Amino acid sequence: MPPGILVLVIAVAAALAFGAYRAVTDGRFRGTHPVRDAETPPQTPTERAPASLLDGTEWADRLGERATLLQFSSAFCAPCRATRRILTDVAEVVPGVAHVEVDAEHHLDVVRRLGILRTPTTIFLDARGLEVTRAAGAPRKEQVLHALAAQSGGGGGPAHD
Repeated sequence: MPPGILVLVIAVAAALAFGAYRAVTDGRFRGTHPVRDAETPPQTPTERAPASLLDGTEWADRLGERATLLQFSSAFCAPCRATRRILTDVAEVVPGVAHVEVDAEHHLDVVRRLGILRTPTTIFLDARGLEVTRAAGAPRKEQVLHALAAQSGGGGGPAHD
């Protein structure tokens, strides 16, 4: 086989493998991420509880009663617009859930502190503002509802009349 064809086949195979990897991992909620300069969890009941990720930011008073979907976006990011629609829909149908969108380009200090590496990134915060899980990439609505249900032990779906 000529070297040019071999290089082409390897390049196509690598591109397909990377595409398959991204298709499988994008938008999945998994784990948490260490926060720079975060307080350590209290060792005894008298110690102060960890602070909300939003403490000291302009969004500190926008936490949901049950959960907050904190989205990091950028201006020219098409998946960010889709993520905004999904998270807004979920916040409208699930009681006690708030959606907060942060422009990553204008809030680099928060992006660095929270370890945001790409947009969109969605961080799922509990009622206290502590990170439960995060997803890099655009999550599907089902993934968001599943993460809410897992956090609350079941009732994460929309309210029924």
